[in-house]
Amino acid sequence: MYELENVLRPYAWGSPTAIADLLGRPASGGPEAELWIGAHPDSPSVALTPAPGGEGRHAPASRDGGRLALDALVAEDPEHCLGSGSVAAFGPRLPFLLKVLAAATPLSLQVHPTLEQAREGFAREEAAGVDRAAAERNYKDDNHKPEMIFALTPFEALCGFRPAAESRAVYVHLAACFELAGLELPPLIPQLLEDLAQPDEPTALRSAFERLITGGEDVSDTTARVAAVLTSGAPMAEHEAALSTVLTLNGQYPGDPGVLISLLLNRISLAPGEAVYLPAGNVHAYLHGLGIEVMASSDNVLRGGLTPKFIDVPELLKTVAFEAVAVPMLPAETTMLGQELFRPPFREFQLQRIELAPGAEPVPLAQSGAAVIIVTAGSVRLDSPKGELRLDRGASAFLAAAEAPVNVHAVSGATGTALAFAVTTGLEA
Repeated sequence: MYELENVLRPYAWGSPTAIADLLGRPASGGPEAELWIGAHPDSPSVALTPAPGGEGRHAPASRDGGRLALDALVAEDPEHCLGSGSVAAFGPRLPFLLKVLAAATPLSLQVHPTLEQAREGFAREEAAGVDRAAAERNYKDDNHKPEMIFALTPFEALCGFRPAAESRAVYVHLAACFELAGLELPPLIPQLLEDLAQPDEPTALRSAFERLITGGEDVSDTTARVAAVLTSGAPMAEHEAALSTVLTLNGQYPGDPGVLISLLLNRISLAPGEAVYLPAGNVHAYLHGLGIEVMASSDNVLRGGLTPKFIDVPELLKTVAFEAVAVPMLPAETTMLGQELFRPPFREFQLQRIELAPGAEPVPLAQSGAAVIIVTAGSVRLDSPKGELRLDRGASAFLAAAEAPVNVHAVSGATGTALAFAVTTGLEA
């Protein structure tokens, strides 16, 4: 077992206080968007190896003392760290990445590729000599990025296409708002109504999405006019959440195509403790909230709006799944000891939520291959046949496959409830 030091990503949309408050440490003074816990080569965690005779406490020394990037640690002995099943399924790399994500403002509208698309796109850009750090680079690695988000606070998001008829009803309402205000209707709205009326739903969704993502000044002008009519007192009650989102997004990214694209998507509000999963091709954007995010270990993102960053429209259109979907909620499975497992339909990962009252019986860690764990309240003690490690609030650890089985204990004498989140593969143990 190795305690970890993790990389904090200071993206501009991050909250300045949410992650620090969750983990019980001082804020950095800037935006804190994502805490990465894993072995992705762009921002690997650092494993602290035990000091001799330290029983899980660690020496802050050099490699021999020892500190080592987690991807390098895994590479030294993949079978020991990951287990033979994980190596056979995913290769000699940690297949998942855990993040603590804190959105104070909306993230970009985005989609993630399938595994085949990621491999092909990465190979194509490598062959073309596109620098991996270049702004116009689409594929940072050769992996797909299915993901899930578990809400720690009320969490707002856009997630997948809603039925075309529902989106059309919102645009019909907007047309009525212009008529009620005595204003000329922007030509783009009747065009979208025609797109969304097509009988083949994937064709209808693609037509409307493509019109908006490629519309240029017509889209910017229409977005400004829609925002103006809504702020002038147009009725929104029937579509309050969707139209309020339009105003919020336009305030952040005025005229951006993502503002009106949001009306094509499911607008969701997760309560703390709820989770949703996002497969390849799902157009989504996190809007606000704090959560535990888990994904396959990749940083491949195709953006579609709500961002100043590069948008490759032809590549984006190749990766979007133009189909209406129900919100892919991920219910918890409750174990015999009352703990919760979240198992999305992806082999790379599953999430375990572990809550321990003072004096509670130890909880077996759900582990298939390697695991990582982070403590967000109280303290826990991990023990296995090979050793033990105490983790206090804000601390995290990497557990090699060879360490299993691991039990999670409430710390003796503790007065508060402990809470931890652990991720392992979704392979059968």
